[in-house]
Amino acid sequence: MNQRLQLPEKFFRLAAWGSAGLSLLILVFMLILGRPLLGHDLFALVFHQPWQPDRQLYGLFPMLVGTLAVSTTALLMALPLAFGTAILAAIIRPGGCGRLLVRIVQLLTGMPTVVYGFVGIFLLVPRLRTLFGGGSGRSILAAALMLALLITPTMVLIFIDSFQRVPRGWQTAAAALGCTPMQTFRHVILPRAAGGLLSGTILAFGRAVGDTMIALMLAGNAVAVPCSLLDPARTLTSQIALVFAADFSSLEFKSIFLCGLILYLLTSTLTIALRLARPTVGYQP
Repeated sequence: MNQRLQLPEKFFRLAAWGSAGLSLLILVFMLILGRPLLGHDLFALVFHQPWQPDRQLYGLFPMLVGTLAVSTTALLMALPLAFGTAILAAIIRPGGCGRLLVRIVQLLTGMPTVVYGFVGIFLLVPRLRTLFGGGSGRSILAAALMLALLITPTMVLIFIDSFQRVPRGWQTAAAALGCTPMQTFRHVILPRAAGGLLSGTILAFGRAVGDTMIALMLAGNAVAVPCSLLDPARTLTSQIALVFAADFSSLEFKSIFLCGLILYLLTSTLTIALRLARPTVGYQP
């Protein structure tokens, strides 16, 4: 191997192992600090007990349901919007209009989440309160709508990149065989880009699961299992933010490390699922 390439390769390999090591250290950190609660019946703690710290009950099931409800709803809203935007920018209008759209989407990816939260509080929540006839307006629906706006730009950019990675020769060959642009997209581009589409979807879902500010400001923070999109809910990230100021030696404070552990395992499961599913999705190079 070229001597000039050995040093960068060693550096990047060291960075990769260092990142993996830091991730494992974070896991160990949460296991150690959450150990007082892990000594209890963990299944009952997460899935049966309510959250009543005054009665020494630290059940996290309402927060787990709230997290999944908000993030899944946001993903279902964002996915068709991101997919359609990517098709428009990369396939239908790849020229001036598409480039302008990509620039706008790139700008949105750098917007702080607190801005989305303020927009939701002052513009979205009053509209929902008026539309559905009362209530606070802070609900799963409000948080999911703003989270959908947050994760859509990331999905759009990854989807566009996946479409553009399909070799132009394949598309030219399909056109030479008489395929229409949509037939080429459906039978040539889409199968080849499926792995990238899956990556973008799981990455966006992970970002929705891990967001704190929007859920904290818009979801309502009710410690109860929600029954509809109009009900308030509390997510695991919101729970961490709200309990963080508690007594550091109390079990209530220790519960935030169990919240972090659940989030860690959830995102790790998504990553592993991506690694396992990606080789079976689409054509390989």
